[in-house]
Amino acid sequence: MKVFLTGCAGFIGYHTTLRLLERGDQVIGIDNVSPYYDPKLKERRLELLNDKRGFTFVRGDILDRPLVAETMKGVDRVCHLAALAGVRYSFEHPEEYISINIEGFFNILDEARKQEIAGMIYASSSSVYGGNTKLPSSEEDRVDDQLSLYGMNKKDNELMAHTYHHLYGFPVTGLRFFTVYGPWGRPDMALFLFTDALLNDRPLQIFGEGKMQRDFTYIDDIVSGIVASIDKNYPEEIFNLGCGRQEELMDYVKVIEESCGREAKKEFLPMQPGDVRASLADISKAKKMLGFEPKTTIREGVPKFVEWYREYYGV
Repeated sequence: MKVFLTGCAGFIGYHTTLRLLERGDQVIGIDNVSPYYDPKLKERRLELLNDKRGFTFVRGDILDRPLVAETMKGVDRVCHLAALAGVRYSFEHPEEYISINIEGFFNILDEARKQEIAGMIYASSSSVYGGNTKLPSSEEDRVDDQLSLYGMNKKDNELMAHTYHHLYGFPVTGLRFFTVYGPWGRPDMALFLFTDALLNDRPLQIFGEGKMQRDFTYIDDIVSGIVASIDKNYPEEIFNLGCGRQEELMDYVKVIEESCGREAKKEFLPMQPGDVRASLADISKAKKMLGFEPKTTIREGVPKFVEWYREYYGV
């Protein structure tokens, strides 16, 4: 297939692009290489992708509708992964989240519909579950108690996609990602922050007094779910993509310490606004309809990240 993939220089976008290229698909990737986090990391990902056969890179913004229209021509699928991610950054930059995550999403969705592309797969988030206390979180649960602007954005995306399917019959699949980690990960995520602090002899800032639980999902497993969604191309679906296993945050920290070969200094802090105490995905639907079978535990995945970090930063 020929896939139009947004956010190809991002963490999940980079790994998804690699997987598609490895199996022989063509990928037209678009990314504006925003400075939300270190652009050097994104540029290095792009360098590796540009060496691969079948990859075409367009440096541009999803808010540029004419560029999106021209770049999307003739593709078989749209995989929309570009977004301004994260909960905390949205507190101080709400206008950017509305512009990129709402208007940008509309540009991709509406153009794909106008060009009669065969289907669109897009990134949602476990953040849509907001203040729900029922665990594990199921796709059938209500998602009307948002705790962050980011969660609200992703729920808006799901509603927009649903409306486009209802009005135009356009095929859409939304994927709710649960705490994705692995090599080439984002510098604002816990694994990167903790590893960076530990190896540079700084205390770990651990929110929620360390009494938090997460469904940590390794990047290779997430990519398998994304690619399966592209291939299945259901008329309209929402899937949880998580590990389906809940880990204590302090157990996660312990695995990081073991992988780094040293004990961390720890600074325990209160919960941050917008955060949730626990997350856990019900992945039964994805297992049944996508053949989704996450395989990587934190004891296998965390050392792979630490190994990548040491090599990349020369630590």
